[in-house]
Amino acid sequence: MTHHDLGLLNAVKKLIIDGKHVDAVEGRVFETRNPATGELLATVAEGDARDIDLAVAAARRAFDGPWRRFTPFQRQECILKFADLVDRHFEEFSLLDTLDMGAPISFTRSRRQRAVGMLRFYAGLCTAIQGHTLPNSLPGDVFSYTLKEPIGVVGAITPWNAPLTSTIWKIGPVLATGCTMVLKPAEDAPLTALRLGELALEAGIPAGVVNVVPGYGHTAGAALAAHMDVDKIAFTGSEVTGRKIIEASKGNIKRLMLELGGKSPDIVFADADLEKAVPGTAMGIFGNSGQVCSAGSRLLVERSIYDDFVEQVSAFARTLRVGNGLDGDTQIGPVVSAKQMERVRGYIDIGIGEGAAVATGGDRMTEGALAAGHFVQPTVLRNVDYRMRIAQEEIFGPVVTAIPFDTKEEAIRIANATVFGLGSGVWTRDGAKAHGMAKAIRSGTVWINCYGALDPVIPFGGYKMSGYGRESGVQHVDEYLQTKAVVMQNG
Repeated sequence: MTHHDLGLLNAVKKLIIDGKHVDAVEGRVFETRNPATGELLATVAEGDARDIDLAVAAARRAFDGPWRRFTPFQRQECILKFADLVDRHFEEFSLLDTLDMGAPISFTRSRRQRAVGMLRFYAGLCTAIQGHTLPNSLPGDVFSYTLKEPIGVVGAITPWNAPLTSTIWKIGPVLATGCTMVLKPAEDAPLTALRLGELALEAGIPAGVVNVVPGYGHTAGAALAAHMDVDKIAFTGSEVTGRKIIEASKGNIKRLMLELGGKSPDIVFADADLEKAVPGTAMGIFGNSGQVCSAGSRLLVERSIYDDFVEQVSAFARTLRVGNGLDGDTQIGPVVSAKQMERVRGYIDIGIGEGAAVATGGDRMTEGALAAGHFVQPTVLRNVDYRMRIAQEEIFGPVVTAIPFDTKEEAIRIANATVFGLGSGVWTRDGAKAHGMAKAIRSGTVWINCYGALDPVIPFGGYKMSGYGRESGVQHVDEYLQTKAVVMQNG
């Protein structure tokens, strides 16, 4: 399959509202381009507040209408059919993700089990939602119990760094619980979300349950976050935008789930298996060009091995094949846009100004065909103090800051010396040390002798300014449910 087989370029990709492809009310469109080449991929309808109003109204009608009457088993059948369709069209989704945000095709193809497995996991949870009977101490014969009910209309705002899986992370619990949704995908990579919206309809999910409105954050996203008929916002993105969503939620006190930024520590002790730790820590930051919220962007290394380990990670970085994601040999693609490339380069300059040294990388790549794209060399910055801006602020690019430490206590102190708390890694052969570190680090996930491993059953989310709520795990579905108490006096 080539990108010409996807029907790109030929027409405007329209919004999906109430089961129909529609133009934006104002008729505006925007372009989405391949970050590896600058090539125009598609023109996309640009939704704004009026389109969000129409989509929310459609979602409310669907919630109050036919979707409410679906049994758990019927919802499960829909999700399983949806999962089968995603599986059948998986090559298409891999290509869309690679073209739209630049990830290597070898990486996007490797996500089949994750993408399809998540949907099947949520399908399984459909029939496991349950309330409880409650023993109480009220006088007389009183029967009390709880009901679990869908929260209602969900506004989902997704990032561009993993279009397929991050969108499924929002759609899955909505369908499992019987909610409905308005999805505002990132303007940098909207094509996968629109295709998922089409397949949801093909799977028999009623019109209006999944509405997709591409547009910009300050228009469509802001309107969705502030909408008085949206019961919950599920957002993945920057902590700056997360604050705006918290502010916007005040109007109707809507429920929020926020998965925000990170500055995650990846801690290597001298007793670690260094043969595993070198590639493990390197790909914990360079994978997906560093465009991962939980990327291991702070590399903490015990001082006795610091110089040698940093050089090994730098040497590994130099072996990585950077290029167009459509090339099967590419290991690292471009960053998503010119704006993101300049942000990353700006942080490298800030680091050098703060006194860090470039161990490898440090600039954009301009040789040959790479000149047309937004390519940044995998970069290792050494001699970093944990208080530097490059060690405190999220760069969201292929840049790791290497920080030495002397003792376990110092490693814990540096690991926790951040406003974020999303991911973390520990590399050691000492089991007691590993579990001690896992208890001491204030982050939503601690990976031990691996980094970034995700599974639908394992909850994922943040401490501190990395947000609140959990995605995946049985906890995820709870985030989309209300608990109603029923108290009945008998006799």
